[in-house]
Amino acid sequence: MAQQDILTNIRDKVSDYHPETLAHYRHLHSNPELSFEEKETAEYVKAALNQIGIPFREKIGGYGILGRIVGERTGQKVIALRADMDALPIVESNNLPFKSKNSGVMHACGHDTHTASLLGAAKILHGMKSEFGGTVLLVFQPGEEKHPGGASLMLKDGVFDIIKPDLIVGQHAYVDYPVGTVGFQEGIIMASADEIHIKIKGKGGHGALPHLLNDTVLAASQVIVSMQQIVSRRSNPFKPMVITFGKFIADGATNVIPNEVTLAGTFRCMDEQERAKMKPIIREIAISTAKAHGCECDIEVYDGYPCTKNDPLVTVLMKSFASEYLGKEKVLGLPQRMTSEDFGFFSQEYPATFYRFGVIGSQNCGGLHTPTFHIDEEALKTSVGLMAYLAYRYLDGGEG
Repeated sequence: MAQQDILTNIRDKVSDYHPETLAHYRHLHSNPELSFEEKETAEYVKAALNQIGIPFREKIGGYGILGRIVGERTGQKVIALRADMDALPIVESNNLPFKSKNSGVMHACGHDTHTASLLGAAKILHGMKSEFGGTVLLVFQPGEEKHPGGASLMLKDGVFDIIKPDLIVGQHAYVDYPVGTVGFQEGIIMASADEIHIKIKGKGGHGALPHLLNDTVLAASQVIVSMQQIVSRRSNPFKPMVITFGKFIADGATNVIPNEVTLAGTFRCMDEQERAKMKPIIREIAISTAKAHGCECDIEVYDGYPCTKNDPLVTVLMKSFASEYLGKEKVLGLPQRMTSEDFGFFSQEYPATFYRFGVIGSQNCGGLHTPTFHIDEEALKTSVGLMAYLAYRYLDGGEG
């Protein structure tokens, strides 16, 4: 089939299936589930795949699902398409007819759009399998929002042990771009994310007698200051890095210095080698700073998500396909972000690209991870159609 005919065919199917995609999205939005608790979401996805006629494996890394579409023409290429399924512990404040029914849980990061979009793209590709060779793997992933990350658990559980992808593609809703546009960028686009947990221990007591004590509060405060000096003086200035502490618990009183102070923070880095180099330095500085104040320090730096790395060749190729489907003026760049994504686990193992699709319509859509987040539903036409087109073009050999 000629390229223009494929474009027309996919666009027509996007429009035809849009009511069904909307139904998927609204159902998922109304019934959010927290990370690693996506039992009903997985049941819904499995039912949708069964209705289409797509075979799948289930219970991979928890509630993860791997669907498979095999083209009927000759071809050996394999492309994986990924969508995450979990929601966040947020109380929704939108007055939507399909707002969350689960108290204190909300799809505030667009994972409902990702899952609905992959179901829509899957239906299109399944209906076109006589037009291409090779295989499309459909990765419905749990637990993106929570350590240790559903992507890492799916990989450990052998999600690709039977069929390995040549490349993997993920997409994410983006509140900074309008509906109908997408953003691609080569290289490291999102930071790694590790957790720092510290306990400063000493001899507490009366705040009026600090010379008889070990001031755990002062020691903990200096540890935080010293951490910022790691960023400014020990790290490579050409490798962006952030250390932020959002938890400081000193459960004393106005005149009581506690025996123990608890700190917890996040360590972000845009380079895996720099990340590895900094972890022992963080430990060393925390322990030595506490010791200088006569205190002990227990510290754990837990491995979190790696950097999300967009393979240059894959990204350029997918960006060119996106330009065919949407028009070059609709395909934009992306800024680097110090936020993180467990898609990074996939991108460290396989050539990958992670792009974003705009969800801003005529009304403010709120921010990600906020109680007011919602999308313009026209964005689903882009997210469904483009993902289907990227997979088809790759398996079709990238030729017109």
